[in-house]
Formats: sequence, C-alpha cells, structure tokens
Amino acid sequence: MNVKKFVATTSREALRLIRIEMGADAVILSNRMVDGGVEIMALASAEFAQLTHESKQPAPAPVRAAIVKQERAPVIVMAEPATSSISTMQLEQQGILNEIKFMRNMMQEQMDCQSWSDRQQRDPQRTRILRDLLNAGFSASLSRQMIDKMPAAANMEWVRRVLGNNLRIATKQEDIIVRGGVVALIGPTGVGKTTTTAKLAARAVVRYGADKVALLTTDSYRIGAHEQLRIYGKILGVTVHTVRDTEDLRHTLSGLKQKHLVLIDTIGMGQRDSRMAAQTEMFNATGVQRLLLLNATSSGDTLNDVASMYNGAGVIGCIPTKLDEAVTFGTVLDVAMRHKLTLHYIANGQRVPEDLHEVNMEYLLHRALKQSAKAAPFALHELDFPALMAGVGGAPITREEYATRMRN
Repeated sequence: MNVKKFVATTSREALRLIRIEMGADAVILSNRMVDGGVEIMALASAEFAQLTHESKQPAPAPVRAAIVKQERAPVIVMAEPATSSISTMQLEQQGILNEIKFMRNMMQEQMDCQSWSDRQQRDPQRTRILRDLLNAGFSASLSRQMIDKMPAAANMEWVRRVLGNNLRIATKQEDIIVRGGVVALIGPTGVGKTTTTAKLAARAVVRYGADKVALLTTDSYRIGAHEQLRIYGKILGVTVHTVRDTEDLRHTLSGLKQKHLVLIDTIGMGQRDSRMAAQTEMFNATGVQRLLLLNATSSGDTLNDVASMYNGAGVIGCIPTKLDEAVTFGTVLDVAMRHKLTLHYIANGQRVPEDLHEVNMEYLLHRALKQSAKAAPFALHELDFPALMAGVGGAPITREEYATRMRN
C-alpha cells in the first residue's frame, strides 16, 4: 500500500492537500497532533478499492496430496482443500477493511465537527440563522444550503425572500374552484381529506351554486365514511355519489359533465399501500387531477416519503392540513419545496368552511420562522450544530436521525 503522510498547520489545510493530490475520496487512516500542526496518513481510494477487491477474491486452496502405492504406477489422490483456514483468513481481512472504513468515517466526522466549530466562532450570525431554520422544522440539508449561499451581510429577511422564491403558490387562474373540473383529494389516513373536500365544496357552492358542484367518494371501506360525506352534501345541497372502480367512475363522470366542479374524496391509504397503484391507474385512465394533502404535524421523514410515493404526473399541488396542531411549519414547507408542490390552500381546523384559507406567503413564512421557546425540550442549540451538520453532505439528515446518533 502506498500510504502517504501529510503535515499542515490545521486539519482543514491537511485535508485540502490530500484532496489535491489524492482526490476527494481518499481514505483517511490516522491523524495526530505534531509540532506545528497536524499529521494525517492517507491512502488513495483506487488502492483502497483494489485492496478491497483483492480481499474478496478466493485464495488458491492448498492441497494435501497422498500417494497410494499400486502395482504398476503411483496414482496421486487429491484431498479436499483446507477451506476452514482460508475462510478464517478472509474474514480477518474483511474485518480489517471494515475497521479502516470505520476509522475513516469517524475521522472525517471529527474534522467536519472542528470545521463547523471554527465557522461558528468566525460567523455567529450564520449560526443564529442556522439555529432558527432547524428549530423551525427545516431539514439540515436545506438549512446548510441556505447558509452556504448566504451573503456576508444577510439576515432573516434574506432567508424569507429565498424561501418565498422557492415556494410556489397557485395563481387565481390555477385555483381549482375558479378553474373547475374534476379533482381528487389524496393522502394517507387521517390527513383530513373528507373535511377538506367539504370545505372546498362549500367555497364552490357560495360562488357558483349547489347545482354546479358534485361530490364523489371512493371510500367504501371505512364504516360511516360515505355517510359523513353525504351529511356534508345534504348541508350544502349537492349530490353525493359512490364509485368503486374505473368503469364506475367513468360512467358517473359522464353524467356530471354539466357540473363546474366535481370533488372526489378518496380512501385513506398509507404511502406504501399496495392499493395505491390501482387508485393512481383509475385516476389516470379517467383524466382526474389530484391534490395531495400533507399533515403538518408529521415528521420530516414521513412527509418526504408520502410526497415521494404519492407525487406524480396527475398531482397538481398540495394542501397542508392541521396547521393549528403543528408547532412548526418548516417541515411541511421544506417538503413542498423539495418536491415542487404548488400550495393551493392551507387548512387549520375542522370547521367547514371557515378553516380553509388561501395561502398568504408573508404570513406563512412569518409564522414558520417565528422563534420558538428557548426551553423547548426538542430545540437545538449552537453547541449541537457541529455534530449535527458534520453528517450532512449530499444526503439530508433529520432531527430524528440526529437524536439517534446522540443516543448511540
């Protein structure tokens, strides 16, 4: 192995020299403090990969030969190879490689932590903004991108402008109540689809009249689900229909062509439910557009998974729900930006139709970035940031993952 030694005044300078000579994927084997700075031993990634490859190649099996005497000529009998010793040796080699990988990752995290500690001391303003973003519920990856691109004299007003430029709000022409058509509300169980369907229907009835609005439901599984929507329909004076499959939906929609707006309440399904594919196929086959409902009280990992699994060509945007129950708004806004979901409305309660609002960007960002109580048990503080941000490269890390690391 061609292990090289690098000596520099700081860890950051030593890493810079390693990247220049060996590339960003060089393997850090060890580091220690020496007179005048730090000493780091490193190995090129190509040599490390070759070492790993060679350790996986089966070694030639030693053979024990026995000569059996016969009358005419000796015959060599090949005995079974001693595979147990070979396997033991390969396991030992793999164990050494795993230890090297672990040491490399640990060293990298330690140096990243030191780098973030240095940054905190040099630029406390960025640290305060980072703290506010993380405590508002925004992911560590997005928060890091923000502060990395932040101008020297920037403040939270700059952060609001950047977030506002990356959040998309439906225009008046895109408003589903104004535009009309057939729209299904989709999302996991308990996100508020039935109530939000009634809220949208109520707004449409006020504007266009009950005879221009119809309600459909695909939920024939939950006890009372259809009855709940029928009660809303009776209060609003609009018709309510139940559909079970693609042909049933196509036939029902053909009889509702004169309606300005048809809203479809769907069965609540987890984002990994096997029935999701059938529902998506049904809506694609009938040209139904969808609005994804996102529960603002859910964790970042859960919301991101929901958006990943539900999002598709027929999804025209989202409606964050349960904002009255959420302590922070940043998580749901982060997911909306990450998946490029247009915000159509926000829902913050159970009242129909009062608790459905058009999106006010200024208020939404003000509320999202409003400082939380310092004593909150899950709030992050400046001393936590180096350990948190050290693991954030291309892949996002959530506060749940961070808490797990700290426990371990």
